[in-house]
Amino acid sequence: MVISQLIQPKSIAVIGASDNITKPGGMVLQNLIHGKFEGKLFAVNPKPVSFKEVTYVSNLNNLEAVDLAIIAIPASQCLETVRALLKKGTKAFIVFSAGFSEAGDSGIKLEKELTDIVNKAGGTLIGPNCVGIICETYKGVFTTPVPQYDPQGCELISSSGATAVFIMESALLTGLRFSNVYSIGNAAQTGVEEILEYLDVNFDEHKSPKVQLLYLEQVKKPFKFLKHATSLIHKGCRIAAIKSGYSEAGGRAASSHTGALATADNVIRALFRKAGIVYCSSREELIAVGSVLQSKELKGENIAIITHAGGSAVMLTDALTSNGLSVPQFDAEKTAVLLSKLNPGSSVNNPIDFLATGTAKHLGEIIDFCEGYDVVDAMVVVFGSPGLFNVKDVYELLDKKMSTCSKPIYPVLPSLINAEKEIKQFLSKRRVNFPDEVNLGKALAHVYTSTKYRFEKTTLPEMDILSIRSIINTAQNGYLDAQANQELLAAAGIELAEQFIVSDKYQFDKVNSKIKFPVAMKVIGPLHKTEVNGVMLNINNIDQAVNAFERLMTIPDASAVLLQEMVKGEELYCGAVRQGDFGHVVLCGLGGVFLELIQDTASALAPMSYGEVKSMIESLKAYPLIKGYRNKKGLNEEKFIEVVMRIGALVHIAPEISELDLNPIKADENNMIVVDSRICIDKNGK
Repeated sequence: MVISQLIQPKSIAVIGASDNITKPGGMVLQNLIHGKFEGKLFAVNPKPVSFKEVTYVSNLNNLEAVDLAIIAIPASQCLETVRALLKKGTKAFIVFSAGFSEAGDSGIKLEKELTDIVNKAGGTLIGPNCVGIICETYKGVFTTPVPQYDPQGCELISSSGATAVFIMESALLTGLRFSNVYSIGNAAQTGVEEILEYLDVNFDEHKSPKVQLLYLEQVKKPFKFLKHATSLIHKGCRIAAIKSGYSEAGGRAASSHTGALATADNVIRALFRKAGIVYCSSREELIAVGSVLQSKELKGENIAIITHAGGSAVMLTDALTSNGLSVPQFDAEKTAVLLSKLNPGSSVNNPIDFLATGTAKHLGEIIDFCEGYDVVDAMVVVFGSPGLFNVKDVYELLDKKMSTCSKPIYPVLPSLINAEKEIKQFLSKRRVNFPDEVNLGKALAHVYTSTKYRFEKTTLPEMDILSIRSIINTAQNGYLDAQANQELLAAAGIELAEQFIVSDKYQFDKVNSKIKFPVAMKVIGPLHKTEVNGVMLNINNIDQAVNAFERLMTIPDASAVLLQEMVKGEELYCGAVRQGDFGHVVLCGLGGVFLELIQDTASALAPMSYGEVKSMIESLKAYPLIKGYRNKKGLNEEKFIEVVMRIGALVHIAPEISELDLNPIKADENNMIVVDSRICIDKNGK
């Protein structure tokens, strides 16, 4: 819980204060003073501290009660110090000190003890191993730069103090503004979830910042994270985030296709997508997305590119169109008048290239045309300087048009040396600059895509819940047998191919009249049937079936054979895997051998709404196959959506399912039939 003393303290003590501003205890004092903290400020250290704006205290015993303690002493001294401060009534702590959980077993133990005593007192602990907090009330960090507080600037929450500094350094050069900055370090007590909770509970639609940027190294409480991130977004905020460490191993050996595909990155992407958070892969991308979010909202996918640099236009066009946005060609008749106003050799096809000789007047004509042209939803203006003339008038016009136009205009001003002075003047007017057009293109696409779907409240499809729970309750840990597998999916309302299980060749006499040839025959027992040649297709009569049965039963670990009607169609896939506190991740995509070969899948956290599943399917590279292309009929998209939704509901109702594979699902324009499935039960783990 974040208490008010952390955000609005009336008094602050720096424990380990120093005159030396190259030390954390000295730099934080300087930042607090320069940041004009208006409350009482104490410097605690046996060695004298001579900052005239602070009250020096040589011994902790002589310190009066304070709201907030900023601690910059060795880790070994922190526990005793915090105990003493708690006795004095201090309940908010920022611990710069390193040497805790990041330093091994002894540090883990020390960090837990520190957290426990703060929790017991009902206090708030930021860190340890952090660089502090920047907010309207005070600048409690030992680093630079310290951005000027802007009440509508971005809020930054970072697991890494150094990364927070790197983000601010780069972002300030682009004009991105900041309000509150939270470096949470090891997040021993207060993590991103608690900060989001505080922002959510205390949100004021008139005063609170509307953009949050996150750099995360862990999400400890995914459902708390989801709850408050979603709530903030519903209140009008936008959130963009990096989650590092996505390439780490899954933490267990995966026995299914889904287990192999459900990487840490897929899980985080699913969490972010469910909340509506814009996923970013780098600091530069996060900064670009933050700058887009601080600009006018992009409400359509059609972008006009206005430039005097052909190469930049080509790269930007590639970045936009390859990520789902459009650079539409303009009607020659409608652009004829505009073309006549530009220098000879200019092009108005989109990208609009008004050449290196283009002027501010030319740019104004182009922007006015795009503002009135209904095909255009937004404009990107790429304008640098080859050093031949002053671009001040161009940037002044650009600033004016950004204020008066209803459509968003995104400036790409790449001449950071030739036009350094002019760019700084432009940024001083509360503008942002996108120095790299490709980063801008990706950022625009990511932001637009994240707002394209507003997921409705999730409702579970109608299913036979009593039968589902009965099957799960009586099942043993491990893979369900073929009969239980079939019954469970049927209870979930998922259509399966007609099938029979034969464990003895004499059973063929009983099922002969029921078999509709041709059939497929699959060995039961081995996990990966194709790897042991355990699948035989196009069995056309009973004699072939008996012969196939005898061969399949010679495979090691074979216990029976499944006879299944041959179903034609394209091969799709759906699966689910349990991922600890995140619950189940559901994946879908192309099936059969293409599943792991191409790995074209989309993921979501269960359960999912109709809109959420529809967006998953539409995000697949193979989506044109589902829709139909080149006069080829598409597949039944609605039934595929239903199957994926039902799998999400099934694992929600039966959380004991640890892994589930439907692969392949045979699909055509009418049907969606599961022909192979595996379901693993684990009632012990998460």
